[in-house]
Amino acid sequence: MKITWYGHSCFLLTSETGYSILTDPCDRETGYILHDIACDAVTVSHDHHDHNCLAGVSGTPLVIRTSGEHEAGEIAITGYDSFHDDRSGAKRGKNIVFRFLIDRLNVLHLGDLGHMLSEELIERIGPVDVLFAPIGGVYTIDAKTAAHLADTLSAKVMIPMHYKTPALHFDIEGLEPLLAANASRRVHALNTNTASLSRDTLGENRLLILDYKH
Repeated sequence: MKITWYGHSCFLLTSETGYSILTDPCDRETGYILHDIACDAVTVSHDHHDHNCLAGVSGTPLVIRTSGEHEAGEIAITGYDSFHDDRSGAKRGKNIVFRFLIDRLNVLHLGDLGHMLSEELIERIGPVDVLFAPIGGVYTIDAKTAAHLADTLSAKVMIPMHYKTPALHFDIEGLEPLLAANASRRVHALNTNTASLSRDTLGENRLLILDYKH
């Protein structure tokens, strides 16, 4: 699986066969500029402008924005209902956590999760190979909760998202709290917005930091 980060919570996940899924495309108000991204499918965790902007996508991809079981090409996708806050959605509404089965990898994208997942949902999801987790706090879980969740899900690779970068216009936390909360994980910071992962190259207890696409 090839991963390309376009900033915020937007990743392009491309399978070995070339089928690609774009997660949570953001609009220009975030500071990231997405345009003419080619993909076969798009997942939308919730309908906020920084996660549902299809204007930057080319063509007419399949759009998945509901929970439950879906199929996108050869990729099985399951959406789990959750909340954008820690008050059962009273402040910011609902959120969908999406699980993708790509190239024999169990990949979980948390969207704008605002609370710790329940034990029942963690059991339903099962062990995770690659976890995309928001860490910025304020609107989502913070770094400490994300790190705890990664450990609870037995995530082999954790990739942070939805945090402060020089491009982002939102005032949320950056990477520093996550690095402090992940003493047990090996940190691999890449000077690129792409990475390739497979069953053979996953490793264990890794924190993989990508540079956003300029």
